[in-house]
Amino acid sequence: MKQILFPLILIMFGCWVLEAQEFDYPFQDPANSIDIRVDDLIMRLTLEEKAGMMVNKSPAIERLGIPEYNWWNECLHGVGRAGKATVFPQAIGMAATFDDELIHQVASAISDEARAKHHAALKKGNRAQYTGLTFWSPNINIFRDPRWGRGQETYGEDPYLTGRMGTAFVRGLQGDHPKYLKASACAKHYVVHSGPEESRHHFNVLPEELDFRETYLPAFKALVDAGVESIMCAYNRFYDEPCCGSGYLLNEILKEEWGFQGHIVTDCGALDDIWLRHKVVDEKVEAAAMAANAGVNLNCGNLYQYLPVAVEMGLVDEATLDANLRPLLMTRFKLGLLDPEEKVPWSSISPEIVNNETHRELAYETASKSIVMLKNNGVLPLDMNEPSSILVAGPTAADMTALMANYNGFSGNMVTILEGINNVVDAGTTVDYSQGFLFNNDSLFHGYWRAGMADIIVACIGLNTLLEGEDGDALFNPHGGDRRRIELPPNQITYVEEMRNRNPDKKIIVVVTGGGAVALPEINELADAILFAWYPGEQGGNAVADILFGNVNPSGKLPVTFYHSTEDLPAFEDYNMKGRTYRFFEGKPLYPFGYGLSYAEFVYDDLIIDNTLYGKNETIDLSFNLSNAGERNGEEVVQIYIREVDPGTGSPIRSLVDFKRVPIVRGSSKNVKIQLPLSRFARWDAESKAYLTNSGKYLLQIGASSDDIRLQKEILVK
Repeated sequence: MKQILFPLILIMFGCWVLEAQEFDYPFQDPANSIDIRVDDLIMRLTLEEKAGMMVNKSPAIERLGIPEYNWWNECLHGVGRAGKATVFPQAIGMAATFDDELIHQVASAISDEARAKHHAALKKGNRAQYTGLTFWSPNINIFRDPRWGRGQETYGEDPYLTGRMGTAFVRGLQGDHPKYLKASACAKHYVVHSGPEESRHHFNVLPEELDFRETYLPAFKALVDAGVESIMCAYNRFYDEPCCGSGYLLNEILKEEWGFQGHIVTDCGALDDIWLRHKVVDEKVEAAAMAANAGVNLNCGNLYQYLPVAVEMGLVDEATLDANLRPLLMTRFKLGLLDPEEKVPWSSISPEIVNNETHRELAYETASKSIVMLKNNGVLPLDMNEPSSILVAGPTAADMTALMANYNGFSGNMVTILEGINNVVDAGTTVDYSQGFLFNNDSLFHGYWRAGMADIIVACIGLNTLLEGEDGDALFNPHGGDRRRIELPPNQITYVEEMRNRNPDKKIIVVVTGGGAVALPEINELADAILFAWYPGEQGGNAVADILFGNVNPSGKLPVTFYHSTEDLPAFEDYNMKGRTYRFFEGKPLYPFGYGLSYAEFVYDDLIIDNTLYGKNETIDLSFNLSNAGERNGEEVVQIYIREVDPGTGSPIRSLVDFKRVPIVRGSSKNVKIQLPLSRFARWDAESKAYLTNSGKYLLQIGASSDDIRLQKEILVK
């Protein structure tokens, strides 16, 4: 037996030696733990090499066999800026679905395409920007003011909705493999950052503590709890400290209070703001040291090239740089970026998956569920057999930029609203088109005579990325991408008014595109029906058309409040929440948060709550019947709000604490069950510096929007 065992042991040992010899260093061996690999690699790096690995365009370290890597990539609503990809609806449109399970599917599809494109790029030796797996998405800033041009990138004005949708996106993007990340997500921009764009590089934000803790922080905390790999710190200052140099934000809250284990990346160029615009330090090297000491791991920019000099000057010590480098290396190892491709689970995803039919269908479903019907006097849905002629008019009807939004990819399957309508109608229906007017000209109008020949007019108006977006991107916008006013441009109102005046008896349906709330009081009076389409992605035209003709029942809900006018809003620069969003706006909105019409008729009744007296750590079990009394199948987004009976200082009017999308066949009912933890009632207690559920009476409200409460019951929390 010994004679047999000994050769076997030698053979096994020899195989182990051969396998071990494949790797020159322990950090290269995927069989080692990530901790061992990180420690080994840090030990081998020079100070200059460490600094090089802490900028977004990290150079190769050839002596150790480490390839270059560019950390900068985007996937806000599809893989962005890298050519072919499925273009899903912009983030604000995804929020309008109120369907976090769907958004999880969207993010999973995005990460499939990301992996396919990444590995295909590697095979070509392409390691350029936008080929990596570290995505600086999602944007979970609170859309507190509709004038903000980048609000389109967010999930709306509500902290709970934003946290739910952002969590779904992160988990879908990063996957659930026990060892590897499918892709790396990033929650941005930490933390109080929502315009104005023109002053974002030097603005100092001074919110009330209650607003900071109850409005601006919760979504970031939710994503940290969900395991988001990265956080991006913002350009602006927060209480006089640059966000990317704030030990309070980055260490005390993010790491110590919340236990964040991932890496922190600066917004691009933010370290230059520290010395050049905020002027809290005098030199570039001081700005680099300030960020490093505050806990920033990765510099999008190049100021971290000064870190070796900062160490020599005694502004930061090398041990701090080692600690900051560690989470970055963890991310690279978790993504398999330093492993043989055959070891990484997703390296074999075929490029054929990019914008395949399944993903296009998912983009269509998301667009269909995102579109909000704001008005319908009975003209919709259109009867396929009724109209013999349709005029599709307006500058967004054939405009691809009104589909794509910003931070977008590109698809060979973009379907405009005009194309979508042509795809749906039969060969016997005449479809005519007129651009109508130019976005940037108040004197040129066209196509009125064509309207006289049509049975139905579909006017496509609103905004596109020429009019709103990030600073520097919106070419027709002189205000950094923000809107100074939330009303439509006057020429758009004039155009629809003239259409109505010349055609008083014809059906006029208005389709509005845009990245946030638009004041539409005039259009609400002029139009027979209004659809708000957001920036609906590559399948937006098909989705709009199918809703117009009843092939799809509209089910989108507003993730933001639509006001009557700009005069309803506080000063744009004021970050306090008083008078903002449905939670604090005391006026009457044009269309409230959570609002959206359907072709179905939903009836709420028979609310049952298991108790009316609860301890602070308990969960409420509630149920009610939801019926569809209409003639069409539909999906209702049930919304659960709470309202304090005796509100304290700074209390919101009401707050969303749950929602559920419920499909119901016509003529049927469903018993909807919700479990509601009382921890969602918690508010910030400034004295104890903790979130506490207050004792007292609450109204538990269930409805179709924040302003359409169908059922409610008072409960007591002891």
